[in-house]
Amino acid sequence: MADTESTEKTEAPTGRQLAAARAFVAEHGKPSKAVVERIGRAGARVVLVGADGALGDVVVPSPETGEALVEAVEDLEPAAWDAETVNATVIGPAHRRRMAVSRLRR
Repeated sequence: MADTESTEKTEAPTGRQLAAARAFVAEHGKPSKAVVERIGRAGARVVLVGADGALGDVVVPSPETGEALVEAVEDLEPAAWDAETVNATVIGPAHRRRMAVSRLRR
């Protein structure tokens, strides 16, 4: 039986992706959390949750790249959408309006 290899190519995070995640941590506090989510063919989304509850994200080519990004950024902790992470988020009025507008466009 032949070994099955993953067809996904693990790429290192780019300097731009690393800079975005580091800037988020610097702006929104230490430690920040990161949840890596697959988004289909587009790759993965690394959802950032700052110590102040702010949300951000970085899109990368694969979940493996997302995990490498989290490991490479100091004071960024891997997380899951558990009660602790969800309760740490603070969604303000501006973010709610932005989400409402995107739903109206559908």
